[in-house]
Amino acid sequence: MTAKYGLPYFQNFINSTLKPGQIRSMCCRLQLDLRELLAKGNGLFGSAEQTGSVGVVTLNCARLGYLHKGDKKALFKRADELMELAKTSLELKRKTIQHHMNNGLFPYTKRYLGTLRNHFSTIGVNGVNEMVRNFTNGEHDLTDVVGQDLAVEFLDFIREKLLKFQDETGNMYNLEATPAEGATYRLAKEDKKRFPDIIQAGSEDAPYYTNSSQLPVGYTDDPILALDLQERLQGKYTGGTVMHLYMAERISSASVCKDLVKKILSNYRIPYLTVTPTFSICPKHGYVAGEHEFCPMCDEELMAEKIKEEKELSSSAS
Repeated sequence: MTAKYGLPYFQNFINSTLKPGQIRSMCCRLQLDLRELLAKGNGLFGSAEQTGSVGVVTLNCARLGYLHKGDKKALFKRADELMELAKTSLELKRKTIQHHMNNGLFPYTKRYLGTLRNHFSTIGVNGVNEMVRNFTNGEHDLTDVVGQDLAVEFLDFIREKLLKFQDETGNMYNLEATPAEGATYRLAKEDKKRFPDIIQAGSEDAPYYTNSSQLPVGYTDDPILALDLQERLQGKYTGGTVMHLYMAERISSASVCKDLVKKILSNYRIPYLTVTPTFSICPKHGYVAGEHEFCPMCDEELMAEKIKEEKELSSSAS
């Protein structure tokens, strides 16, 4: 299935300190470290299935890089302020939901969940690549050492801040590589209105920000290069991330795909990944390996039809 369609996700329990019982993957990104629950004294058996995330607040990193171009101190100061706002928002949400739960407005949640004590508050990032580009006035991005170092420092700063939030509130916080399916476009559109010269990905009519701290779209089709450039960043997320390895076409066999996944998980500290082969769908022939604007089998049939017609015309003319 993975070799042909690329549907499964793979969690790295080989080249990491994690064990299968310590992690819950809640969706395509969100992963909860159950060791945090152990630290709260509940034990895994008391709360493992009663956990989740109260909500996610995503930082618009591209705007941060633009507004504080070349001034790292100001960049981190503003990030600190935004994280304080995020904390306030998440704490209010937690308090409000718990209040309504206690007063009978969420009876099923109250019955099966009981409390939000075991839920995380999640802060995410989006557009880290554009943050680096704007901060360095377009000279660097996440494909070079300067950009990587800035991104690592930025994510470490967020992680340290989240630990302080945990001490202050008594609630658990984590850092997620926000999927930002809609936010990546919406934030870029809003920024374009306010800051016409901000550096963005995409086109003038359809700008977007690169997802979380991923590489620029289309930068490389070499999965090993992508892994080399992302390994330092992917391990920084305590609340979930995913590395998509895009293949030009389907992998030749299941055994080859299995060996590839095992080799990657054994040699890279990538927490979560997918193998994503490129394929096309024809209304008539279905699955077609690789990227095709037009179905090659349909083209062959049309060519055969054309040759047949030409032969019939030439025979009737003679």
